[in-house]
Amino acid sequence: MNIGIRAHDLPMQSLESLVEDISHRDISSVQLALNKSFDFRTEPGFLTPGLANHINNAFRQANIQIAVLGCYVNIIHPDINQRQQALNRFKEHLRYVRDFGCSIVGTETGNINADIIYTEENFAEAPFLAMVDSVKELVAEAEKFGAIVGIEPGVNHPLHSPEKVKRLLEEVKSNNLQIIFDPVNFLTSDNYLNQNEILQEAINSWGDRVVILHAKDFIVEEGNLRFVPLGQGWLDYDLIFEKLVSRKPHISIIMDEIDQGDIKKSSEFITKTNNKFI
Repeated sequence: MNIGIRAHDLPMQSLESLVEDISHRDISSVQLALNKSFDFRTEPGFLTPGLANHINNAFRQANIQIAVLGCYVNIIHPDINQRQQALNRFKEHLRYVRDFGCSIVGTETGNINADIIYTEENFAEAPFLAMVDSVKELVAEAEKFGAIVGIEPGVNHPLHSPEKVKRLLEEVKSNNLQIIFDPVNFLTSDNYLNQNEILQEAINSWGDRVVILHAKDFIVEEGNLRFVPLGQGWLDYDLIFEKLVSRKPHISIIMDEIDQGDIKKSSEFITKTNNKFI
């Protein structure tokens, strides 16, 4: 199993301290967002092959793979100048991602209203088309450098349903576009009882394009969806492992939104679930 965490679910610290921290946790990969794990300002022009190799070597010497280079930016920001700055920052990550020993740069699609976490304005046609234009621009850059744009869908974004993901993949005809799949991201307190149907649709429609699986769990309390440690919630992980993970040997499974005290038990849950379908 290739089980990892988002590095920024641990405290911000030095590179050496972070690598040592992770190496003691019996996990083999990370999703690394430079500006969230280190005191870096990752503006365009900041990254160099030297820095990327320095970070890559530190993780590699501890037998830890950088599975995803996180660059979560708002690719549909309403301010066109800020949107372009975000795209330029992502493109720079694409240019140097191979120097990190990685091939995937990941982001969500963002928000058409930058000051609101959730807005149904995102579900309109115009934000979707803006997202398509931005993804096409990123993928064109990825194709030049042999890199992958990993897009993570979510209910707060224009890419809020399996159907919308399928449409994006049809609009952007490039295998340099792949999906970071977090099953819980499609669920809400209104639709969670239909999770089997929703997840089956996702896997059947574009499961072949999933390159990273995010793992978290949930319950619904007082009408609100709340995250809980893996295996203590209601997500149908048997379905995910039987229908998706079993078809993708050694896929990186990145535990998401995890408390560091839950890492060991959550990793054991993933391994135990996987063993059912080997």
